Amino acid sequence: MKDPAIFAVLNEIGIIEQLARNRFERAQADGLRLPHFSVLNHLARLGDGRTPGAIARAFQVPKTAMTNTLQRLEERGLIRVAPDEKDGRSKRVFLTEAGRARRAAAVAQANADLAPIVQGMKLPALLPGLGALRAALDRARDED
Repeated sequence: MKDPAIFAVLNEIGIIEQLARNRFERAQADGLRLPHFSVLNHLARLGDGRTPGAIARAFQVPKTAMTNTLQRLEERGLIRVAPDEKDGRSKRVFLTEAGRARRAAAVAQANADLAPIVQGMKLPALLPGLGALRAALDRARDED
């Protein structure tokens, strides 16, 4: 029996994620973990000044788990958590210059590590379909 296409696609993505996570983390000289990089990447892609709660929702993790991740990143000087200027009760998260540099270094390291493995593959051709799938899943998450 053949699995439904959506299951087969998501299954492949899940396996790729596991393999890529392991390679990514092994390649990081300073022990940067993928969840920590993911927060740096999120802020670099979507912009600074997000609340911890908004970041936790984006990653679909409990706020307490995200608070722990943010504390570790702040201890390393990769982000700065500051009071919200408009609402003193909230906090906002900002990348530091060290955080931007660390993200760039991680991207460069991952590229150097993975480029020989995927040589000859037409990866840019995959991006539109993967982007559309991610956007659909994002919308569904936001509607839930």
